[in-house]
Amino acid sequence: MKKDYYEVLGVERSADGTTIKSAYRKLALKYHPDRNPGDKDAEEKFKEAAEAYEVLSNDEKRQRYDRFGHDGLRGQAGGPGFTDINDIFSHFSDIFGGGFGGSIFEEVFGGGGRSRSRGRRQGVPGSDLKIQLPLTLEEIATGVEKTLKVKRQSECERCSGTGAKEGTSLEECPVCHGSGELQQVSRSLFGQFVNIVPCSNCGGEGRVVKEPCPDCHGDGRLPGEKTIKVKVPPGVSDGNYIPLRGQGNAGRKGGPAGDLAVYIREKEHDEFERQDDDVLYNLVISFADAALGTEVEVPTLGGRAKLRIDAGTPAGQILRMRDKGIPHLNSSGRGDQLVRVHVYVPRKLSSEERALLANMNEMGGFRPKDKEEKKSFFSRIFDSFS
Repeated sequence: MKKDYYEVLGVERSADGTTIKSAYRKLALKYHPDRNPGDKDAEEKFKEAAEAYEVLSNDEKRQRYDRFGHDGLRGQAGGPGFTDINDIFSHFSDIFGGGFGGSIFEEVFGGGGRSRSRGRRQGVPGSDLKIQLPLTLEEIATGVEKTLKVKRQSECERCSGTGAKEGTSLEECPVCHGSGELQQVSRSLFGQFVNIVPCSNCGGEGRVVKEPCPDCHGDGRLPGEKTIKVKVPPGVSDGNYIPLRGQGNAGRKGGPAGDLAVYIREKEHDEFERQDDDVLYNLVISFADAALGTEVEVPTLGGRAKLRIDAGTPAGQILRMRDKGIPHLNSSGRGDQLVRVHVYVPRKLSSEERALLANMNEMGGFRPKDKEEKKSFFSRIFDSFS
């Protein structure tokens, strides 16, 4: 048994045309097939709402329905009942925006996948490209401008990208008659369904080349190489990429060019190890320098700099050189350079050196005296990591 049309739309029987139209619009958006793919219940409710609106928006049909109910509509030409969803769209152009171009469904679903006619496309957009850009830590720390040679499809100069021979132009596709689309009709137990697909003859463009350009053979593009400059900001990381709009492959037959993504690849460094925006450097000193203290010169990303080693510095301790690391990419400031101290232990000793070390080992100052001193020794190392 069919539902009451007023109940389907959720309006009072005294509702005016504006209220009925608004109610249907909300239901149509809620149960639209693109929002509910594969949901037969939603599809049925979508049809019910369309049927109810088809009657209640027509003064004559509404009067007949109010007097006689569903029986009053039987046998009428143009009576309610839709089997083709696309027919619903075309039937209510006032609701869907005057056909499908610019309809409310295009606003919601980003282009109206079920539109009857999206209009011919102005060429085929070019594909995007990706390339890798190797950078040293020094280049990442300062930022750099690089000149790249990119192999890509470029617009054919002879035909200006149209693909047509000089003196000729593109013609309307004889298969789709310029619409760029074809209808595929299928039938099922639920009725007739129409699927809109791009025209295979023209690739959805609606136009074809009658006499192709002798250089590009109708494609509108030629393989080539272009030199591009790219500015890399300081602080980038391995895997970051810089998008360059319109620097990808040229589009076919006047279509817009694709984009180019320049991916950063960080080169391995001989002396530094990156840790986020900090850099780690391993410094090897003698036992005497660690015990007595000294001043050394170490490399940094900005050149060499002096570093003070305090007396009694243990192996494994990390010294921090402020603001000697990588600049922060999206904020001010920069990381630090961390210097991990290693104490050199010789493998081979002369008899004189052995005797000297043996004598030193007998002296009290070269051995930890108690647990508290051992604890203090390790705490200095651990504190250097914080």
